Amino acid sequence: MLVNLREILKLAEEGNFAIPAFNAYNLETVMGIIGAAEDLKSPVIIQCYSRLFNSDIGYYMSSIIKAAAKRSRVPVCFHLDHGQTETEVIWGIRYGCTGIMIDASTLPLDDNINMTRRISYICGNSGIPIEGELGHIGSTKDEAMDDFTDVEEAKQFVKETNVTALAISVGTAHGRYKKAPSLDIQRIAKINEAVEVSLVLHGGSGVPDDQLQEAIRAGIRKVNFGTDVCYAFLDSVFNTSRDIVAIDLFMKEPIDNVKRFAMEKIKVLGAVNKA
Repeated sequence: MLVNLREILKLAEEGNFAIPAFNAYNLETVMGIIGAAEDLKSPVIIQCYSRLFNSDIGYYMSSIIKAAAKRSRVPVCFHLDHGQTETEVIWGIRYGCTGIMIDASTLPLDDNINMTRRISYICGNSGIPIEGELGHIGSTKDEAMDDFTDVEEAKQFVKETNVTALAISVGTAHGRYKKAPSLDIQRIAKINEAVEVSLVLHGGSGVPDDQLQEAIRAGIRKVNFGTDVCYAFLDSVFNTSRDIVAIDLFMKEPIDNVKRFAMEKIKVLGAVNKA
């Protein structure tokens, strides 16, 4: 069933677990993610990165995700990941997203608040809850990943933007880590005490399972996985026999490998049987 961001995060808040949020890139990754969620009776967020909405891919992907969500026996939220412009957000609304992230985290605090507030107003008119970001969550290629979210700024940001979810910077990054990150669990707990919205952890790929579970105990309610979805799919593609020329048969193992990865993380986040 297709649900919105607020509805799915309410399940996590009430059950003290985290919603797995997987980025999808094609039909096969959607099938693997949905298959995992249904087998384990887990709510799930399927995300599309904003660049896909700047091309024809967004049109096709949105149709696939919405069809899969409406057919699914578990709650599914269709989420725009890292929208950076008003145009991308409007495309997300037109394509039927039920959750939208606006990422203005590279801007000064006041500008971030102003842009996020405007997007909150635009999406609110369509009944779509939004996720904001405070404290820039960069790339694993960056020399430093120390732009951590300030607790007092988080209070101000939430109060002035009307976000439903807040992505915070606590030691993670996007991409494949050269070494395992060390999350600032105390900072998560302090921000969780200071604000009344759901907290989001980006850069979940490669974070040790024990740290993910500590983060959930501290208050994280949504964890994003993008890079590892790509590797689960591509590693299997590269290892599948070239003797299989029928594309539907060739793609069976990549779908299954994405499903195995998604099932593993659903279990780590405590989302089994929470649908």
